[in-house]
Amino acid sequence: MKHPRATSFLTGLIAVTLSCTVPLASAADALENGLAQAMHVKKGTNERVGTAGKAIQAYVQAGYIEKKPDARMDYTDYYVLKKPTPFMGHELVLIEEEYMLEHIGCCVSPGAGLSVKVNGSLKPLEGFARAHRCRLLDTSDELQAELASLGSRRKLAPGQYVTLTCRERDAQG
Repeated sequence: MKHPRATSFLTGLIAVTLSCTVPLASAADALENGLAQAMHVKKGTNERVGTAGKAIQAYVQAGYIEKKPDARMDYTDYYVLKKPTPFMGHELVLIEEEYMLEHIGCCVSPGAGLSVKVNGSLKPLEGFARAHRCRLLDTSDELQAELASLGSRRKLAPGQYVTLTCRERDAQG
């Protein structure tokens, strides 16, 4: 015979566990959706719908990246993820935002990019890249060196890595 208190405790524990996991999934979805939205292209233009800055601030608030970029090179801010979070089923590793803070030379191309460790099919990312005039590049061989050049000590796990770049120049051609 089961003890009524044990059953009540177990039922309560399950309810608390479920209520804690649902908001986490919703928060991760909201972060992913915000970043994806910033990379959408405006119909009939080469401009992006949103600004990556708002999406990046959401990742800062959630504790996934530092408030200041890990590095800024040319016109691009680089944010290395401190802990895993998904993007279209893959593990998000790096977020980039390109914009002009001050003129330092030629060729700023506003927009955003991100790098992920591939986990399964690339079809969702490939479809997103086509739909929003982005480029999807296999960066398996160079991403670790890029992180090191940014001053990051993060060691990437073995696997395939791709970079999705959604900048003005990507939409042009």
